Amino acid sequence: MQTDVAAPGSPDVATRTRAMWGGLAVALGLVAAAVLGPGLLDWTVYAYAHPGPDDVAPLHAQWEPRVGQGTVPAVLVALLGWRYAVRAGERLPWRLLLVATYVAGLAWLLSLALVDGVDGVSSILAHPYEYLETARATSDFPAALQEWVTRIPLDSQDNWPTHVAGHPPGALLFFVVLDRLGLGGAGAAGLVVTLVAASIPAAVLTTLRTLGEEAAARRAAPFLVLGPAALWLCVSGDAVFAAVAAWGLASLAVAATRTSWARTAPWAALAGLLLGGCVMMSYGLPLLGLLALAVLAAARSWRPLPIAAVAACVVVLAFAAGGYALWEAYPVLRERYWDGVASDRPASYWIWANLAALVLSAGPVLGAGLGQVAARRADLGRPVLLLVAAAVASIAVADASQMSKAEVERIWLPFVPWLLVATSALPSRWRGPALGLQLAAALALQHLVHTSW
Repeated sequence: MQTDVAAPGSPDVATRTRAMWGGLAVALGLVAAAVLGPGLLDWTVYAYAHPGPDDVAPLHAQWEPRVGQGTVPAVLVALLGWRYAVRAGERLPWRLLLVATYVAGLAWLLSLALVDGVDGVSSILAHPYEYLETARATSDFPAALQEWVTRIPLDSQDNWPTHVAGHPPGALLFFVVLDRLGLGGAGAAGLVVTLVAASIPAAVLTTLRTLGEEAAARRAAPFLVLGPAALWLCVSGDAVFAAVAAWGLASLAVAATRTSWARTAPWAALAGLLLGGCVMMSYGLPLLGLLALAVLAAARSWRPLPIAAVAACVVVLAFAAGGYALWEAYPVLRERYWDGVASDRPASYWIWANLAALVLSAGPVLGAGLGQVAARRADLGRPVLLLVAAAVASIAVADASQMSKAEVERIWLPFVPWLLVATSALPSRWRGPALGLQLAAALALQHLVHTSW
């Protein structure tokens, strides 16, 4: 149970308060340095391949102050969330809380997107470098798998568009399926992505409760639903990857807490299929393995591991049998990556500016939450510590790889909700103001800059 009084052997309240303020200051300082540094130092950092005066590094975005038809609904959702979300997280019956997180999250996602009108839901996915145009043109997906790797290089004939080339074929397959279902229009696909993305908080809350951390789940719920990440969750294919990952980890938690093989096996197989599917959607998502291990360690059960691992391998090997082998594609993708704008982006900036972009996506309160977790290790639940530590480790590995210089505000979306589990450590007196800061940050970003995804 969380209180504002230090437990025996843990840091006193003053120390923990300093840790929160320090974490928040570091987060805001990173953002300020990353946004202001390139202009003050005349540093071209290539947030875009063709830099312009309105670029807003470290985001893939441009300055565009505006209001729109979604402004009033977004402000209304923010005010209602700030007034009621913390209390609702504490008091609502569990099933009703899950429903409330979905409905509130959907309202938040759509209201922010509609600041740009109905195009706010559709325009990003309609761009040629996204998946939809290629999905509509793909009449034979098995044939596409056979030639996938040969079409990755920039100098190849009929090379894949940027996002298709930069991801395994599972990402394109999702949109091919949507197109075959008659949902291949940009508006329809954008709405599907949004409906899927709104389920992410429920998956994280389910995982925490299954691991015995219902109180932490309730404290984190407002921050999982209402924050700046919504700007990218509503319009990015990475939102789908994040949702599949979240439900895969939730399934793994259920499997790990079952007491018999008969009850463990189906959930472990489902977890493996979902997490294997994630690996086939993004080259960075094998890092979900760290979170999967954290879930099993938190449950103190390794029983689901062999079944989940086999199921995940089945997905990967099925694509290989169809002609796409992940281990053959990744080195080719790496060459294309460095043949493009990545070679112009200075690592001396992006190695830390990536973290600033993460703060802009997750919200500045992430810094305060991580500071509190670091200060309160002695009296926080084991699942909270393990999940947050695994998410931090995943980001550290991804950043060090330099395979995501820039654009991480969307690329790292699958890890953001697990980082935000850290907000469960905030004391009660912080939660209302902290949520207000998150909401204000999201509204400011949406109304001041135009993001590219």
